[in-house]
Amino acid sequence: MEVNNYLERIAMNDIEAFNELYNLINNNVYSFALSILKNNEDALDVMQEVFITIYHNAYKYQNQNKPMAWILTITKNIAYTKIRNNKKTINVDEFEFITKPNHDDKILVEYLLNNLTTEERNIIILHAMNGFKFYEIAKILDLKLTTTLSKYHRAIKKLKELTKEEENE
Repeated sequence: MEVNNYLERIAMNDIEAFNELYNLINNNVYSFALSILKNNEDALDVMQEVFITIYHNAYKYQNQNKPMAWILTITKNIAYTKIRNNKKTINVDEFEFITKPNHDDKILVEYLLNNLTTEERNIIILHAMNGFKFYEIAKILDLKLTTTLSKYHRAIKKLKELTKEEENE
């Protein structure tokens, strides 16, 4: 079922639709929040706030066939509010959403992502893991499309260079 349909049903207080939507997209919301906050507990807190916001505001969603952009914009806003409220440096604790099977792979992915800027990391995660198009990512992150594209290509170049360095060691 399409996310738009879930939001319509949630707007009519359909708790089953809310649970189904949660099961469908909670990993996307969590991974995006984690990419911003770099802290598992804070990302879980933000994810919870996002779903509460969705539940209470689904009726406000204007169907523009971009429900995930709306949801991830809510996620971004809540995450940045949390950062402002915490006023502290946040460290990456876990990236278990990216890879679970192999601990060495997890360490490598974490190392690679830590060498990107926050914006580069967000763009990579939104594009590679969530399948967003660059113009959608630009809108979610409040960036120009050209900026989004250049940051993406810069991040990919960094990741390739870091991967080559790791292979040579």
